[in-house]
Amino acid sequence: MNTIRRQPALWLASAAALALGGCASTSSTSKAAQPAGLQKEEASIPFARMDQSIYDWQANGQDGLWIQDVHRDWYYGTTLGPCFGLDWAVAIGIEQRGSQLDKYGTIIVPREKSRCPLSSFVRSDLAPPSKKKNSGSADEAKETAPAAN
Repeated sequence: MNTIRRQPALWLASAAALALGGCASTSSTSKAAQPAGLQKEEASIPFARMDQSIYDWQANGQDGLWIQDVHRDWYYGTTLGPCFGLDWAVAIGIEQRGSQLDKYGTIIVPREKSRCPLSSFVRSDLAPPSKKKNSGSADEAKETAPAAN
C-alpha cells in the first residue's frame, strides 16, 4: 500500500525536474543572443521623447533594439521577453518612468498592441548591423566582374 502512495509523488517530482530543465535551457539561449560591443553598466537617455531626443532605432529581432539619441550615440535595450511585432514594426512608442529612458522603460509596438518592458538598457560601442538582405547586389557584381577588353 505504501508503494501506491509514493508513485504519484515520484511522478510529480520527475515532471517538475523536466519542467525546470526546460526553463534553464531556454534562459541560456536568450543570453547567448546578445550583440557584441555592449557596455556592462546601465545607461539612460535623459528627456527621452521620440520627436526630440531619439534620432533612430533598429530592432534586433524580437529580443531587443538599438536606439540612437540626438548626439548619435547608440544604446541597446533588451526586452524582458520576446516582443511580438518588433522585428517588422515601422513605428514604436516609448513609455518611460520619469523623464528618462532606462531599463525601467517600456517599448510599445502600436500596430500589434504589444507592450514590451525592458530588462536592460546599456550603451553600445557599435552601431547595429546593416540590414542588407540582398547579398548579390548589382554593385557587388560590377566590382567582382572582370573588365571587358
